[in-house]
Amino acid sequence: MLKSDATPGRKTVGAPDGNPVPKDNKRTQVVAGFLRHIEPAERGAEPAIVEGAVIDQTPSLDVTPAPEPTPSNAAARSAGEIELKLLVDADRMAHFNAAPVIAANARNKGSRKHLKSVYYDTPERLLRRNGLSLRVRQSGARFVQTVKTEAADDPLRRGEWEASVPSLAPDLALAMPFIPEKLRSHLEAHPLAAVFTADIHRHARMIDLPSGTVEIAFDQGELTAGHRSLPVSEIELELKSGAASTIYEIASLLAEQGAVKPSIRTKSARGFDLAADKPPAARRPRKLRLDASVTVDEAFATILRSCFFHLLQSLPAAEDGRNPEGVHQLRVSLRRLRSALDLMRSVGALSNLDALRSEAKWLAQDLSAARDWDVFQLQTLPTIATACPSVAGFDALGKAAGKRQSEAYRKAHHALADRRCAVFLISLGNWIETRGWRNGVAAEDLGQLAEPAVNFAQRILSEQYAKVLKRGRRFKSLPAEQLHRVRLATKRLRYLSEFLLPLFADRRCARKFSRRLAGLQEELGAFNDMAVTASLLDGLGTEPDSAIAAAAIAGWQARASVGVQPALQSSWRDFTAARVPWSSLD
Repeated sequence: MLKSDATPGRKTVGAPDGNPVPKDNKRTQVVAGFLRHIEPAERGAEPAIVEGAVIDQTPSLDVTPAPEPTPSNAAARSAGEIELKLLVDADRMAHFNAAPVIAANARNKGSRKHLKSVYYDTPERLLRRNGLSLRVRQSGARFVQTVKTEAADDPLRRGEWEASVPSLAPDLALAMPFIPEKLRSHLEAHPLAAVFTADIHRHARMIDLPSGTVEIAFDQGELTAGHRSLPVSEIELELKSGAASTIYEIASLLAEQGAVKPSIRTKSARGFDLAADKPPAARRPRKLRLDASVTVDEAFATILRSCFFHLLQSLPAAEDGRNPEGVHQLRVSLRRLRSALDLMRSVGALSNLDALRSEAKWLAQDLSAARDWDVFQLQTLPTIATACPSVAGFDALGKAAGKRQSEAYRKAHHALADRRCAVFLISLGNWIETRGWRNGVAAEDLGQLAEPAVNFAQRILSEQYAKVLKRGRRFKSLPAEQLHRVRLATKRLRYLSEFLLPLFADRRCARKFSRRLAGLQEELGAFNDMAVTASLLDGLGTEPDSAIAAAAIAGWQARASVGVQPALQSSWRDFTAARVPWSSLD
């Protein structure tokens, strides 16, 4: 059982229904929380309930993990859920419910529930800022409190702990064992408050396939925060037993029935953004964690999951369109994915790799114009217009560019809404879960996948580093087209470094090398940005009232290209002087 000194005093919090938390609950209730298994021991079995266990093997967040169980609980499995959402049109829900894969494999007609949930946090959003959520859900006469962690690098998996409570009011003491220790004292001092509610009608059905059992929940309802509301229409696919790829198998069959959008954005994330009246967040990718002992095959799986997670995480902000960082991060995620797929080519002809890379390239191309116009409208034009107040025509130029920006966003949103995009995402997820790159691969290539990843990384990084140095010979005198070739090689080295440097023990050296590599890429990127700006202006077909402003931008950047040369050459010297982190293995 959990140690009693890990249990803080309980605070009484009022629930929206007006019922206070009873004060006669005893401390032993803290260890009577319900814990859901990820994978039941037998296929088809219902998720077991385990008392007193606090095992969380989900990828770690940047917070202190919950306490580990005592030896008496060692047999308990890890807590969490493996789940994917499919966003669908509300008027098509019944059509998906009647899909052949469900009609042929559902155990029965399922159950229908009316779920009312209240999501809580401190006024400073302490839980959300630390990757946690706490809700209390009512279903009939039963109340269940759930603590969840954010997914971290793996798009399907997240930690989840459930406990019965007497009302819609949260029981903080029951949640405390699953809260990082460094946050507990702050939670004790700052009471939880209701942030938003979810009112959902759910039809849940259990689907049995040879590969596994999945609960399909057809959810329709509404999230409400103050005077704002947001409709919910989604299909949740949650693995109950068997292989996680079963989720993608069912998702693929449902995608044949109509438009679906794969999503990992939770109701919690949507509700908190609704309460704050903010667009979806667009985050940079997390740093990879790779153990030096892993094989090439295991390293590929981890790298691909990270890329796929970043891709799915970036989609909501890109689709929403209010935050320009959404399209930017989605483009970055696709570049990372393509770099990972190119890296995998190094071990030979792998199954379905080229087809997936082609789809990633298609999607990235349909996003590129939106990002280019974002940079022009939000950075390039206002910077130069502010510096040149006497030059006329910037407003007219901005209006013309705004029309092109809107056209580019329409093209991007059309691509994201295309069935081709959904099929690509589902196929990619399934390929990663099943390690589909090994299908039909020659025996010698399979042998390479079993080799130590650290040896593979040393070879790949050394080769790409040598390519950068070769293209950068006589760096001071290189013309623009040669600098562009250096930039491309540098960008590839940077992605490879992000993927593979975690395998090497000398962290300090790796960080220093990465900083200098990033600095060089940023300086080289400035030249590329100027070329993109020139291309945008050429295609804009400027009118007379904006021609002077366009000429001012071209002149400004031409002058700037000369001014950045000293910084660029300094970055090159710093980069070439840095010790490479893999040199200790030579």
